[in-house]
Formats: sequence, structure tokens, C-alpha cells
Amino acid sequence: MKKVIRRNSTSRILGIGLALMLSFTTTLFAQDQQGDPAAGKSLFNTYCAACHNLDRRMTGPALRGVGDKHDREWLHAWVKNSQALIKSGDEEANKLWDEYKPSVMTAFPQLSNQDIDNIIAYTMAPKEEKKPTDAGTGTGTAQNGGSGGVGNEIILGALVLVFGVLVVMLFLVNKTLRRIAAVNGVEFPEKEERMPLWRAFVKNQFLVLVSVVFLLLASAYFAFGYLMQVGVDQGYQPIQPIHFSHKIHAGDNKIDCKYCHSSARTSKTSGIPSLNVCMNCHKSIPEVAEETGGAEYSKEFYDGEIAKLYKAVGWDVQNQEYTGETEPVKWVRIHNLPDFAYFNHSQHVTVGRIACQECHGPVQEMEILHQEAPLTMGWCINCHRKTNVKMEGNEYYTKIHDELSKKYGVEELTAAQLGGIECAKCHY
Repeated sequence: MKKVIRRNSTSRILGIGLALMLSFTTTLFAQDQQGDPAAGKSLFNTYCAACHNLDRRMTGPALRGVGDKHDREWLHAWVKNSQALIKSGDEEANKLWDEYKPSVMTAFPQLSNQDIDNIIAYTMAPKEEKKPTDAGTGTGTAQNGGSGGVGNEIILGALVLVFGVLVVMLFLVNKTLRRIAAVNGVEFPEKEERMPLWRAFVKNQFLVLVSVVFLLLASAYFAFGYLMQVGVDQGYQPIQPIHFSHKIHAGDNKIDCKYCHSSARTSKTSGIPSLNVCMNCHKSIPEVAEETGGAEYSKEFYDGEIAKLYKAVGWDVQNQEYTGETEPVKWVRIHNLPDFAYFNHSQHVTVGRIACQECHGPVQEMEILHQEAPLTMGWCINCHRKTNVKMEGNEYYTKIHDELSKKYGVEELTAAQLGGIECAKCHY
């Protein structure tokens, strides 16, 4: 009985000791961590990522390992109200202010100490080494052209080889038959003299007349079709000096077309956005996200194109300032109407409320922009004939709508009924 009691007491003592050790270890670990890195990543992306990067200086300093650079209580005070800390005369705060002014850090009094600890925990995570990828810098077709399927050159070569074998076989068969016939004393019949085909054709006057008429009509048809394509650049897709993906900007990130092409609202032309518009975002976006790269274009390719943008505007990424050394970018124009055709973007975009995709196609799906529509006169006229004018909340058309709706006996008016197909409207 005593042995049992001693064993139970010993086990109880060991259990209590293990529990104390586990509690002590957990406390030390909590003191070391003091935050949730997963929650900190979400908070960092929400509040910090606009001005800070973990490993690169932006508007503010790089934040990787910031918990080792400053005291935790100091970080709490700095994040909640940096200007108050600066005015208090704090040496560290004033040192940072002297380095980065006049950029003022936004105060975040809504963040609790635990929120800030979570952000610090996220910044203390070691940097992940990038694994080399097999994705190239060009199109997937260029990279995989030799690995997928049978190439056209192989098929063409096989057809030529088969045709050559057939010719040789016919020649050998003909030669063999003549030899057999000679051995057996059989003579091949001599070829009968026939009238040449061209002479028979010339003698048939009706056939000549029909052929001449057919050739004239066919020539006129193809000549007309060729001339009608002069100046029509549908499908034109030039390569730009800096690759710009409408799919990423207008599609994935849902940037409004008129943010970059702002003049489309108020002027005749939509304009080519200046590089300053690009830098509104890319001043803080020196590289694309890891998931952006794919089979067609790699992440390294996109990052290289952003580097071209920085070189063109003279942006120093490390010091976060403009150097003044700029280079012009020779963009290639895609959509271009002839000078004798008048077109006003603001009339269509602002007054007519026509979506950009109506004329330019699904640009949000285009990696490389191309001319979707033919932009011919017939194409414009057809659009004016079938498109109803949007009257709701548009006082500009109220009076003319009331008068013309009575004239035509309709409730809605098309652009054509408003005079949209009159010659002088577009050819002035």
C-alpha cells in the first residue's frame, strides 16, 4: 500500500513539474513572439504596404526585422502618433524624421498594441528565398514550340517525302511495264495525234466569251475587295517599347479606363497617358505579385518592364527620388482615324455614355492591345442606326427628343434619327 502511495505521489510531482516547464516554455515563446504573423500580414497589407516594403525602402524605411531595431513600446507610440513622439523630443523619432521628411507617417490610433505586435511579428519573419522558375520572358508559344505536338515543318517534310516516293514509284512501274512488254514482244500503242487544248478552246467562241466575262467579273470583285481594305487596320497589334498588360490593369485590378485615359471625358481624343500617371501607382509597386507571372509571361518579365518605366522617368528606387535623367518612350499608336473623319470621344463617353468596350472590344481581357473593330464608315453608320440615345437624366436632349419622337412616332430615338448619319456630322 505504501509503495502504491509513493508511486502516485511521484507521478503527481513529475506531472506538476512537466506542467510548470511547459508553462514556462510557452511564456518564453510568447514573450519572444508577442504577435500573430498571419494576422500581422493582413494588417500590414491594409495599413502599411502603401508606404513600406519589408525589404526595400519606399516612402518609408524597409520594415524587415523592425522589432530588433526599436523598442516595442517605442514602436507602439510611433505607430499610433509619430508626430507627437517627434514633438516630444524623442531622439530616435527625430532621427527618422530628419531622414524621411517631409513625408509624414499617418497616425493609426485605431490600432491596438496587440495589432501592432502582430505587424511586428510579421516583419520579423525571415525572408523567403525565391525558387528559380522555368518560366521564360516571352510568350509560351516561343518557349514550348518544340515540345508540344508535331511541328508544321515535320508534316510538310513528310508530305514532300511521300509525294517524291510516289513519283519515283510511277516512274519505275512505267519503266518495268515497258521492259516486260519488250521481252514478250508486245508493242505499246503509239500516241494518237490530238488537237491541242488551247486550239480547241480558241475555236469555241461561246466558251471564250463566257471565260472573258467571268475573268472580268472576278477581277473586279477582288480589286474592289482589296481597295476596300486600304486604311483598315482591324487586328493591328504592334509591340510596344514597354509591355503594358490591359488584362492586369483593367481586368485583374479593375482600373477604370478613364483613370489613365482621362481626356476621353472632356476632349476629342482619349490621349496617351503620361508616365506620371503610371508612377501614381508604380512609385510604390516596383514588382508584381508572385501569382501574376504565368506560362505566357513570367514575373521576372513583368518586373523588368517596370524597371524600363523607372528608367524612362528617371526614378531611383533605392533613394525614392527622381534623378532628372529621363528617356522618351516611343509608343506605337494603334487606333487612328483618317484626318477627314471627325470623331469626338467626349461626345460618346460623357454625353452618349458609351462604354469603351463598345468600340475597343474587351480590353480587360487583352494582354497585348489590338484594334478590335474595323472603324470603317459603314461600321460607324450601323452603330448609329441601331444605338438608342440615352435620355435619362440628360437635359441636353430633352427638347429635341420630344420634337423628333412625335415626328417619327417612336418612344426612343437612335443616333441616326438625331442626324448621326448626315455627311457633315463627320466630314466637315
